[in-house]
Amino acid sequence: MLHRREWMARAIACGMVGSYLSSGIDRCSRLQAAFGNDRDPKWEGATRRGLDFLARTQSSRGQWNTPPYPIAISALAGLALLCSGSTVTQGPYAKQISRTTDYLLGQSRKNGLIGDPENDQRYTYGHGFSMLFLSQVLGEEGLQDRRDDLVDVLNRSVAFCGKAQTPAGGWGYVSAKDGQDYDEGSTTITQVQGLRGCRNAGIAVPAEIIESAKRYIYKCQNADGGISYSSQQMGSSRPAITAASLAALYNAGDYESKKVPEMLAYSRKELHDVKRVDDTFGHWHYTYLYYSQVVYRQGDEEWISFRDRLYSQIESMQRGDGSWEGQPNEVYITACNLIMLQLDLGYLPIFQR
Repeated sequence: MLHRREWMARAIACGMVGSYLSSGIDRCSRLQAAFGNDRDPKWEGATRRGLDFLARTQSSRGQWNTPPYPIAISALAGLALLCSGSTVTQGPYAKQISRTTDYLLGQSRKNGLIGDPENDQRYTYGHGFSMLFLSQVLGEEGLQDRRDDLVDVLNRSVAFCGKAQTPAGGWGYVSAKDGQDYDEGSTTITQVQGLRGCRNAGIAVPAEIIESAKRYIYKCQNADGGISYSSQQMGSSRPAITAASLAALYNAGDYESKKVPEMLAYSRKELHDVKRVDDTFGHWHYTYLYYSQVVYRQGDEEWISFRDRLYSQIESMQRGDGSWEGQPNEVYITACNLIMLQLDLGYLPIFQR
């Protein structure tokens, strides 16, 4: 229990940060619940500065000028803004979220791909993250014509995803046809989360696409419980891919297959101390973007101590302008960190327990 004086101080802190969110009351109730678990106010300050950085660096056309992967990174940045509680219609970041929505809708092609195959050699990342972002926007969109556009684009994107899946059940950097059936774990996880977001939003997703993806992940498991980078490159487990695969299986509703506990044990051994895995090209942030989702779903007994270590490390690395430095660019790193920092506020259905 909090003493009255301490509760009042934290309630005031809620009022301070509530000014930059869509619903101050809702935000405060969530923050007070988190404060009951000794959430450090420094994390809220870091979150606010990071969100403001993303807001002011977005272009008027809705994307962030961050080659490579502008579509994928714009979708991730949009997700970070959505995690704050703002929507396309409400909150201080509504304008930026609306711009991101328009930008990604504009990247949809007749065949269902949300991406640019002529200029992006790994367009499935952008496709998966765009499905995830747009599916989270759909439920809050109030204009019927834009809802219709979202439903149309998402329906076609799901169809494209099914056709792009390899015979093994995974996805590669490009569609199966364009990539000679090559598959790998990180793009597979991106598609599965995007598809789950669509299904949660009421978009029809054929069950066989998800079941085939689950079989793909199981096939990639090694004796130590970890997951290989690709079904075509077996033998060496990757902590990042294992954590992402676990998050994807949870999204797919798989908590109880015998392989899941083995993957969880491997991930805990490799990642739970929040040690540096590989910071090259944002791998550390990618890893913990997904492993944080895994731990959060285990419940507060495991989550709180892990969260404290993770969030404190993230906050300590923030730069003065609100961004975080790293590869492939600061927008990607900042978006990943902000999604993690706001994970337990529970605004987005895809990240809820």
